[in-house]
Amino acid sequence: MSTLFSRIASGEIPSYTIAEDERFFAFLDINPLAKGHTLVVPKKEIDYIFNMDDPWYRDFFSFARNVAVAIEKVVDCKRIGIAVVGLEVPHAHIHLVPLNDIYDLDFKKPKLSFTPEEFTAIAQQISNQLSAI
Repeated sequence: MSTLFSRIASGEIPSYTIAEDERFFAFLDINPLAKGHTLVVPKKEIDYIFNMDDPWYRDFFSFARNVAVAIEKVVDCKRIGIAVVGLEVPHAHIHLVPLNDIYDLDFKKPKLSFTPEEFTAIAQQISNQLSAI
């Protein structure tokens, strides 16, 4: 059975897509900790990030870095935080979260809410910045 993230990356479940290539996919988290909170996943179903072979691992983080740079150009923040938790969905993924304070990366804090139009606009702004990188 496909994971939730595989279904999102394949288009079976709609998402606010930021970027994709033949191996990786980035989309806005629909329960964000901050404006621009993005998930980056491999399209290939890999449960645990540290089970990736070296070339995939390097390319995965390179792809995530490009997305993070684009987020920083759109969202007012001091840094982009990165979290690899991997317990909630059995599919390797990276959280990219705009930070202004260390507590911005606290998954216990209340999630933000955006309208579909706001999510679409945020995703488009970040995606537009990627093409400039």
